[in-house]
Amino acid sequence: MKKYKNYIAMFLVSVFLGIILSVQLRTVNQTVGEGVFPIYRAQELATELKKVQGEKQAQLNRIDELEEKIKQYETSEADKSTYAENLYNDTMKYRMLAGYLDLEGPGVVVEINDPPVDLQFGEGFTIIDDLQLILMVISVLNAADAEAISINDLRYTSFTEIERAGNHIEINGVSTNSPIIIKAIGDSQKLESALNLKGGIVSLIRSYDYIVQVRKEPNVNISKYKKIKELIYSNPVEDAN
Repeated sequence: MKKYKNYIAMFLVSVFLGIILSVQLRTVNQTVGEGVFPIYRAQELATELKKVQGEKQAQLNRIDELEEKIKQYETSEADKSTYAENLYNDTMKYRMLAGYLDLEGPGVVVEINDPPVDLQFGEGFTIIDDLQLILMVISVLNAADAEAISINDLRYTSFTEIERAGNHIEINGVSTNSPIIIKAIGDSQKLESALNLKGGIVSLIRSYDYIVQVRKEPNVNISKYKKIKELIYSNPVEDAN
């Protein structure tokens, strides 16, 4: 009987020790789990953070590269635009000088009419008979820095031909007659003064009994040169430098 009591006591002690050991193991596991997990998690988060920071820096570098390219493109386009604009402006300037554009601006209008009938003798005479007077008016206007000139709305250029043909004149191959109306664009005051100079061209024309009127205009319209001039024998000289 005593022997059975000893077995029972040992069993109970074993169970009790097992319960205590189980409780201790659970406590240790909880303690270790609570301490180790945050460490590993912190390391994992640090690794992810480092990776994200690296990707962010890469994107920032890419943005800088793209912005630099955009800046280069803008600068390049600005240079091209400036070049194109200057080229266009130069082209327009030389086309205006050559007479291939319609122009408008301040200037003067010179109207030359034939003498009144009662002052004419025989069959009468006309400004067409005194072509040199028209050419002198053109010369005076050019000397006064006229930027564009027309005769009876026919553009006068360095290529313009003025020829007597019967009872009329031909300008740029177009027949015209009196009255002669010469338009010029430029400094209207300077042009008018040059024409009306004492003893000048207007006085000379009037001395032949022609009726001349010179008036300043705020806006003179001059048509372009309508003939096409081809250069057959001329070639540009290459710059030796």
